Amino acid sequence: MRSWLLLFACNLMWALQFTCVKLVQDQVGALFTVWGPMTLATIMLLPMIAREKGGPYHTGERSGRDLFTFFLLALLGIFPGQVFITWGTRWSLASNAALLMLTLPISTALLAHILLSEKMTRVRWISFALAIAGVLMCSNLDFGHMNFGKGYLLGNALIFFGTLGSAFYNSYSKKVLERYSPLQVLFYTYVGMFILMTPLVMAEEGNVFRQIPSFTARTWVGLALLTFFHNFLSMVLFLKALKQLDAIQAALSNYLITFFGIPIAVIWLGERLAPLALIGGIIILGSTLLITVWHDQGARAETPAAGPSAAG
Repeated sequence: MRSWLLLFACNLMWALQFTCVKLVQDQVGALFTVWGPMTLATIMLLPMIAREKGGPYHTGERSGRDLFTFFLLALLGIFPGQVFITWGTRWSLASNAALLMLTLPISTALLAHILLSEKMTRVRWISFALAIAGVLMCSNLDFGHMNFGKGYLLGNALIFFGTLGSAFYNSYSKKVLERYSPLQVLFYTYVGMFILMTPLVMAEEGNVFRQIPSFTARTWVGLALLTFFHNFLSMVLFLKALKQLDAIQAALSNYLITFFGIPIAVIWLGERLAPLALIGGIIILGSTLLITVWHDQGARAETPAAGPSAAG
C-alpha cells in the first residue's frame, strides 16, 4: 500500500508537466526547459547523497559497467523521455500527445518482459484494458478531428520515441537499484544528462541566460514547479516505489497522469470537467488498485515464506 501511495503522489506531480511547459514556453526554449530544472534538481540531491555515505549502499564499489549503465539510462531513457516529449508537444497537438502517451505502460511492460523477464499475467492485461478505456473517457479526445498527417508527423514521432525512452528508464533502472539507492540512481543519471545537454543548451539556447533577469512570474512559477516536483520529488518517490513493485505495475499507474491532469487544467486554465471524465477517472483508479494492491497482495500470498525480501 505504501508503494502505491508513492506512485499516486508522483503521478500527481508529473501531471503538472504539460501545464508548466505552457507557462514557460514564451520565454524558455525546449532544451532549457529540461536542462534548467534538472540541473537545479541535481544540486538539490547533493546533500541527500552525502548523507547516504556509510549506509547499506557502497558507493565506493562503482564499476565502469555501472557508470556506463547510468549514462545509458540518461542517453536512452531520460533524454528522449524529457526532451523529445517537450519538443514533440510543441510541434504536434495536445490531443495527439495524450493519445500517444497511452503507449507508455504497454511499452514499459514489453521492455520489462525483454530486459527483466517480468511476466504478463491475465490480471495485468485486464488492467491495461480498463485503464485505456478510462483514459479515453477522461481525455475527451475528438478522434474525428485528430490530425496525424504530414504537418504533425515529426512531433508525433518525437512523442512516441519519448515514451519509449521513459519506458526504458522505468524498466532498466531496476538493474542498478539492486546495488544503488534510488537517490543515487537518480543523481548519477541526472549527472549524465547534465554532461549530455550542457553543450546543446549552450549552442542552441545560450541566449536564454541573458534573458533570466526579465523572466516573468509566470515563467518562474513554471520553472520552480518543474524543478521541485517534476524533476526532484516525484522521481525520488517513483524510484522508491519501483524497488517494491514490478516495473509493469509501476508503469500502469502512469494512467493517473491523465486523471490528475484534467482537474489541474480545470483549476489553472478554466476548462470544464465533464461527467464522463469523472467516470473515466474512477475506472483508471480502479485499474491501478487492481494491479498495484490486489494483484500484488495475491501474488505474495501464493509465494511460500522464505525470509524477508531483498528489496525490503
